[in-house]
Amino acid sequence: MKSEQCSGSTTTPFTLSEPIAHLLQNQLAGVKTLHQQGLAQGYGEVYPPHALARKHPNAASVFELHPFQYESVLYDKTSLLQRKGMRKVTGRMKTAVWILTNPDQPEVKIWGLPGSERLRRVLIAVGTAAAQIGIGPLSGIQARSGDVLIFRSDYVFDERLVRALVDTPASDNSILVAPASQDVAAASVEAGNCNEALALFTDPESLEKVTFQTNLRVITPTDLVLAYNATLRKSDPPYLLPIQPERIEEIESRIFNASYKGITDLVTKWVWPRPAQAVVRVLADAGVRPNTVTALSWLLVILATWLFAYGYCAFGLAAAWLMTFLDTVDGKLARVTLTSSKIGHVLDHGLDLVHPPFWYLAWAVGLPAGAVWLGPAIMISLAGYILGRLLEGVFMLAFKMEIHSWRPIDSFFRAITARRNPNLILLSLGTLSGRPDWGLVFVAIWTLCSVAFHTVRLLQACGQRWRGQPLQMWQESERAA
Repeated sequence: MKSEQCSGSTTTPFTLSEPIAHLLQNQLAGVKTLHQQGLAQGYGEVYPPHALARKHPNAASVFELHPFQYESVLYDKTSLLQRKGMRKVTGRMKTAVWILTNPDQPEVKIWGLPGSERLRRVLIAVGTAAAQIGIGPLSGIQARSGDVLIFRSDYVFDERLVRALVDTPASDNSILVAPASQDVAAASVEAGNCNEALALFTDPESLEKVTFQTNLRVITPTDLVLAYNATLRKSDPPYLLPIQPERIEEIESRIFNASYKGITDLVTKWVWPRPAQAVVRVLADAGVRPNTVTALSWLLVILATWLFAYGYCAFGLAAAWLMTFLDTVDGKLARVTLTSSKIGHVLDHGLDLVHPPFWYLAWAVGLPAGAVWLGPAIMISLAGYILGRLLEGVFMLAFKMEIHSWRPIDSFFRAITARRNPNLILLSLGTLSGRPDWGLVFVAIWTLCSVAFHTVRLLQACGQRWRGQPLQMWQESERAA
């Protein structure tokens, strides 16, 4: 086998040794097979240079043009995301999805939802078409043909696990087992391995023979998903829990805790969780929708603003604190009952972003005319809030991560930075001391401190990048170490 070594404008042919040539030929043959499988499943194209794409319209899928770029259906083991440079051609694979139920065993409800309905909602949330999902006993799967993705309805799956399994190509022939019991909880297999996979659901003892006698690959939750959850800004291993009547409270607590953000303010993180979980349980059992709770939060924002403007500081604070509590409840209710919606997301986050300056302004309006430093305090509070949000946005645009996620000190400062809940504490302290005007002054001073801190952190991040040092979220850095 001959190869060529290029140096400038000269090309020097040389002969590879037989062992190396044999290994290279096997590698190319294997990669070409993966490439062909990827094209069949809707993957496998690359983004070729523009000039090459114009000259050869089919360059994106011709193996000979890019033999070493085509890793086609190879996926990152930890996240199962497509590797950089690959592109999806025809959308999500048309694999049959089946939720396995046991007709002889009644389904136990978790957060008001039977296991099969919970799985169905998760599958739809991660992009699976509702018409693609089947629910029923094992006999229903056996009557189907083609590749299949199977989930047991008597297990509670972390949404990240479901998403990863949906994104896993059937050609991986993956069998997901629960770490504690080693029971088979899910499978994603090709048609040719379907019978062997189905046997594992009825005969778990045969799992020991999988790696030796079949093409199936046994995986655990941590093989599929990283512990770090970028959406919720925390490190939290994916859960896969068997649904047992005596463990309902434990399972619901695990799901609720998993829905909580890791980096947030001190009130939301340490004061609200227990009462919020109790209220969410009542609302879930009653079938209350999260958007109903969000609508009530909007009414409380208006009520608190009106009370502040007329000088009823104590009553306004009561309405404000109740609103902040419901702001925690609606998001957790949506996550544990899988009822999140785009309109709910807009209403919730839009409310969080807009209302604090109106509260500060209404507070100033309701203070007596002789209040100390009223003008400077309100100007600093309003301008500082806007500037603080802008600093956070600039950091996000520049470094593709939130400023609070960079280093541990940033995550700590998020708990006390001049946002709504810490500022409400300052306003409450001023009111309790009989000087609500001082409460606003405290907010202004703390806003200045927070803006100064974030400005310094932004400049430090810019300096680190200028020195050629990459920025990384500290929790991801610890995971890599």
